Amino acid sequence: MLNKSLITLAALMTGGIGLVTVVATNTHAESVAVAAPADDVLETVQAARHVIPAEQVLDGVVEAINQSTVSARTSGTVSELYFDINDYVVKGAVLMRVDDTEQRAGVNRARAGLDEAEAVLKQTSQEHERIKAVFAEGAVSKNEMDKVEANLKAAQARTKSARANLVQAEEQLQYATVEAPFSGIVTERKVEVGETVQPGTPLMTGVSLEELRVAVDVPQTLIAIIKEGGKARVIFGADRSRSVVADRLNYFPYANPINHTFRVRVYMDAGPETLYPGMYVKVAFQTGERERLLIPHRAVVYRGDVTATYVVGDDGNPRLRMLRVGKVQDGDLIEVLSGLDAGEKVAIDPIRAGVFRKEHVGDDA
Repeated sequence: MLNKSLITLAALMTGGIGLVTVVATNTHAESVAVAAPADDVLETVQAARHVIPAEQVLDGVVEAINQSTVSARTSGTVSELYFDINDYVVKGAVLMRVDDTEQRAGVNRARAGLDEAEAVLKQTSQEHERIKAVFAEGAVSKNEMDKVEANLKAAQARTKSARANLVQAEEQLQYATVEAPFSGIVTERKVEVGETVQPGTPLMTGVSLEELRVAVDVPQTLIAIIKEGGKARVIFGADRSRSVVADRLNYFPYANPINHTFRVRVYMDAGPETLYPGMYVKVAFQTGERERLLIPHRAVVYRGDVTATYVVGDDGNPRLRMLRVGKVQDGDLIEVLSGLDAGEKVAIDPIRAGVFRKEHVGDDA
């Protein structure tokens, strides 16, 4: 009696999985190859229509929300500079120092004046208490009592003034140290070491990279539609494939009299890891909605000037079909303008589909 054994081997191939059944006897072996249908080995998805935003794309320039020039608040000679153009500084960092010899002298004078005023106030207060006690006994006249009270009030006023002078002098001393009002990049340095500055003299200009916006000049024919839509996204990157949704839009209430455009500021949550001030970007303003046929972007294959996808037919075989495509949408979907109908199945991995067709059909088309 022949001893037969059935051995089933699953062979993993580059383009898919083929099932090979080998029947062995004690005299010979017979092998039969059975091709697996494409649906069993290729991941597919149906082309479907989706409602997507209708957009108007315009040019824009990235701006820093916080950009300012730091000016001197006291007079003196610049003694130290700690940062230069293109340096990054954090909020509160010391940018430069002004020679504070005069300011320290002013603090010492003010403190001495306060000490003197407090000493006079103490003496005047004691005199007031003494005269007040004897006035109650009728030992001094009303005129004398009024004079002592006037002296006390004058001493109190002089003390208050001296205390204010000390506060002002200490502030002038603090102004000799110039600190960064926010974190950012130094774009201009307007003074040198040894240069004399006065209150109001520009010292340094900087921009913050933490909060950014995009300025867009919108034609007057589109401003009403863009206001009605109220939504936008900023498109950037070498291939314009990245985007950031706008947090809010700010519309200027007047048009530029020269080119008749309205300035729109697009605010977004994007830091220096994605955008920088001065960059040229695109802004897509939502102007309505439209229905479009979409498929996964990765299902599209590009061969020279040909754009195509592998369509899996009813017989289970993938066939390469040329397409005309539009813009890539959010979620890795691409718009199909022609060459495909809703409901048709496409292979998500075109490389695997091509290998499968070559292995099972005999060509790579």
